[in-house]
Amino acid sequence: MKYDIIVIGGGIVGLATAYKSLQKNPKLKLALVEKEAQLCQHQTGNNSGVIHSGLYYKPGSLKATNCINGYNMLLEFCQQEEIPYDLCGKVVVATDEFQRPLLENLYNRGLENGLDKISKINVDELKEIEPHVKGIAALKVPYTGIVDYVAIAEKYADKIREAGGDIFLGEKVLGIKESTSDSVVETSKQQLETRLVVNCGGLYSDRLAKMTSDEVDLKIIPFRGEYFKLIPEKEYLVKHLIYPVPDPNFPFLGVHFTRMIGGGIEAGPNAVLAFRREGYKKSQIHLGELAESLMWPGFQKVAAKYWKTGFGELYRSFSKAAFTKALQKLIPEIQASDLVDGGAGVRAQACDRNGGLLDDFSIIEAKHAINICNAPSPAATSSLSIGDAVSDLVLKRF
Repeated sequence: MKYDIIVIGGGIVGLATAYKSLQKNPKLKLALVEKEAQLCQHQTGNNSGVIHSGLYYKPGSLKATNCINGYNMLLEFCQQEEIPYDLCGKVVVATDEFQRPLLENLYNRGLENGLDKISKINVDELKEIEPHVKGIAALKVPYTGIVDYVAIAEKYADKIREAGGDIFLGEKVLGIKESTSDSVVETSKQQLETRLVVNCGGLYSDRLAKMTSDEVDLKIIPFRGEYFKLIPEKEYLVKHLIYPVPDPNFPFLGVHFTRMIGGGIEAGPNAVLAFRREGYKKSQIHLGELAESLMWPGFQKVAAKYWKTGFGELYRSFSKAAFTKALQKLIPEIQASDLVDGGAGVRAQACDRNGGLLDDFSIIEAKHAINICNAPSPAATSSLSIGDAVSDLVLKRF
């Protein structure tokens, strides 16, 4: 079967890209291929459900631009499709003096990104809105919210099918062979001819990209983020979303408290190297994939520079007491007995050869392909904006 476009990956970014491409040109013959039997089984289905405001991201970066645009597009989509969401707001809390200038930097960055309703609050004001949180200063961010991203992604899928697009589930892509004018995507079930491949393969996006171009020089390093859940009797401790001031050296936000749209409160995540790309449990190990991560020169440089931070994250992974201690910096009343296992997600973090953990979205174009090679958080919030931008690149090919 021959298509104009084949999108690889049935997560929220792949679905948004397919949806936006068909919305702009309904005549396109498009198929989306997903290796799992259901959509959204990996990053989309295992995230915390936060609608991000764009506070953290460098002004002018793809993350900042797409998050801010995507935020508004997402809320409009949820309203149109009657998908529940809650703009409950969050606080970013400084707990040590050295974090004051970092908090000030965040505040200024937020203003540069157009978030004019954020505000600096003192200890008394913090206590009014989060009585159980201990901090020396904080930012109040009213834009932040919560939603069910799987529900959103499933709605994108409905729109794709309604527009005549095909969605093939349970079909792993085994290879991509290029000819002069098109490509053949070989799956575990069939061969599909296409004029253009759009790679939204998440945790395997680098491998797929290398099937389309010899110039891809990055590696996806999988970082597992583990969560606990608060027992129902202790949910009163958290009123909004509660975040620490993040370490500016890392693209992670630190352990925090998140209200869930379906009820309950998550605490976490940490960020530890997963021993396989889809390693949601410590016991899930793939020696080949682990060796691939460990042997990558860029990861070796990151590990050498930040081994102490990495060891601390790993220690918290194996020690509930250490994880609890990290949470107690924000809410001292929290005890280990208040926490039950809450599952985990795995973040597809691109790392370049020189030891840089890519902090921005990465889109690599090839002759017959467009590769989205780094789309971690806030990609879910940004999905419609990313899909909009990638679909513009798609339509330029036709």
